[in-house]
Amino acid sequence: MKITLVALAVLGLGASAVQAQEVVKLGTAAPLTGTQSHLGKDIENGVRLAVEEYNAKGVTLGGKKVKFEVMAEDDAADPKTATTVAQRLVDAGVKGVVGHLNSGASIPASRIYNEGGVPQVSPASTNPRLTQQNFKSTFRTIANDVQQGLGIGKYAATTLGKKVAIIDDRTAYGQGLADEVEKAVKASGGTVVTREFTSDKATDFLAILTRIKGKTPDVIVYSGMDTQGGPMLKQIKQLGIGAKFITGDGGCTGEIIKLAGDAIGPNAYCTQPGLPLDKMPGGKDFNARFKKRFNADVQIYAPYAYDAASAIIEAMKAANSSDPAKYAPAIGKVNFPGVIGTVAFDAKGDIKDGAVTVYQFKGGKWEPVQ
Repeated sequence: MKITLVALAVLGLGASAVQAQEVVKLGTAAPLTGTQSHLGKDIENGVRLAVEEYNAKGVTLGGKKVKFEVMAEDDAADPKTATTVAQRLVDAGVKGVVGHLNSGASIPASRIYNEGGVPQVSPASTNPRLTQQNFKSTFRTIANDVQQGLGIGKYAATTLGKKVAIIDDRTAYGQGLADEVEKAVKASGGTVVTREFTSDKATDFLAILTRIKGKTPDVIVYSGMDTQGGPMLKQIKQLGIGAKFITGDGGCTGEIIKLAGDAIGPNAYCTQPGLPLDKMPGGKDFNARFKKRFNADVQIYAPYAYDAASAIIEAMKAANSSDPAKYAPAIGKVNFPGVIGTVAFDAKGDIKDGAVTVYQFKGGKWEPVQ
């Protein structure tokens, strides 16, 4: 009988300890189904790894031990769905959001988060407009399209050839990046011989590419995602177009290599904001932990998502509170060594000193060249 009472007393103490632990929900939103789900899952896994590691270390806010939980939502890479998802996260009481993948989803969703008083840190949305809305708690851990577009346009016009054709997918990401590429090509002494557009659902580019072939460009710039870039490369080969090909981060993946098959070669280039994973200060160690936890390779955005979640939690720690009204101002003041390098934001909410890397297809994979 005494043993039973002691056991119950121990159980009672355990229950009290559990009850004293505060649950803090963090939201994440990205396409978790459909053709871009491999990139969305990359973001979700980056957030989950950060949360699990902070939980393992233990975090105390306002005198209470907290446990972070992840609420993941599928925005289907669709602007309308993104606003629905954003409202769902706000209504569920999340204290911060890491997302979205696509600028076309992040920009309309950011208004919902702003109105709901929930900080948002995007690990992937690069359109400059995201941080030009004067929302005080909208941030990103990745370089924006002004930086990336400058990198693509300058490299295309000064290294790959003077005559440049541009295609974009008419999304906020694709069109915004293409606008910056066009400016950079012209500023670097190149000529934009034509600018065409498609959609992020298209699979047939023959009409566009036939028109481009008639302009005899040295370089084709595609501003869009890998799911269109792969088939496009096949059709470029099919039409016998000898131009070099360069795309941005949306196409700088292993998936485009799979989709293009033997149509991809050393004439194919791409860019990614940030450093190559193995050149990131915390990249090698992060990659090992990520593979061990998820039995998957990093696509692109997992390190940026990990650092985005870390920025939110570090701001909470600095403010000693998970209340967004109290900790949101601290996000803009964080300065810590992340996977991608030093994580700190400028006055607009953009990551400071955002780098851009150019890759070339060599030996079956993307190799950094500049």
